[in-house]
Amino acid sequence: MGLEAFFGIPIWREKRHRKNNARHLCWKTLLVTFLLVLAVLGELIMDTWKYYDITHKRHHLCNPLNSEKFERLCQLLRLKRGERVLDVACGKGEFLIRLAELYDITGIGVDISPNCIQDCIEKRRKRVPDSDIKFVEMDGADYRPEVPSSFDAALCIGASWVYGGHRGTIQALKGMVKNGGLIVVGEPFWLMEPSKEYLDIEGININDFGTHQNNVIVGENEGLSCLYTLVSDFDDWDHYETLQWWAVDEYVRTHPDDPDISELVKRKTREKHIYLQGGRETIGWAIYVFRKE
Repeated sequence: MGLEAFFGIPIWREKRHRKNNARHLCWKTLLVTFLLVLAVLGELIMDTWKYYDITHKRHHLCNPLNSEKFERLCQLLRLKRGERVLDVACGKGEFLIRLAELYDITGIGVDISPNCIQDCIEKRRKRVPDSDIKFVEMDGADYRPEVPSSFDAALCIGASWVYGGHRGTIQALKGMVKNGGLIVVGEPFWLMEPSKEYLDIEGININDFGTHQNNVIVGENEGLSCLYTLVSDFDDWDHYETLQWWAVDEYVRTHPDDPDISELVKRKTREKHIYLQGGRETIGWAIYVFRKE
């Protein structure tokens, strides 16, 4: 994982560092060196997954998607009982859990965060204890199904950084889904051309994302049919972003002696300013449903 993940880039925005393996290895080397220096100084950075666990404590969905739109999407999928569903970077597991409630599917959820996997297991125990769903703690990029092209649907919602970007995600999921199966991805897109200042502050490149149309075309150029899109609005964004502010406030009040408080507040304050000073009007987010022909 690159340094950006340690300095407050939200989950859906994890920079696409996997698109160049040499560059990725260089970042990892720099990261290890940096952490070793901090360790010597006695100033280790706050654990990444602890940070996201705190900031997303009140979220059911770790993306800018409201409950009504989420339920609409789940209902539209119309899966059959026993069909196999893969969710890469599954977060708190809400998609798989809800699909199990609706359709009694078989599912695998993969996530690198131990905190998220714990949430998933607990949620499964409470809501669908008899379901054929399992959650695996690992880097989604390393997951390989036992049988290629064996899933009826594959999801990667807001985590295309796992596969180096939107196209890489579609290509990876396409190889895991049966002919006629569904591929569901969540991806940012530019609402307007970003300013250089915004790009510099976020540490991203204009080519990291495309337009809403570009996101559809990428899938179609990979031989898929785009069936449906679900676009987030300002209210969805505000709920996703500002609920994190509230979660941090609650954590600070209930854990005043946590040594990570200073970094937690500093990082979230920085993200808050980025969002309010241009992010809200600059970048959008949508879910895209494709079918593999």
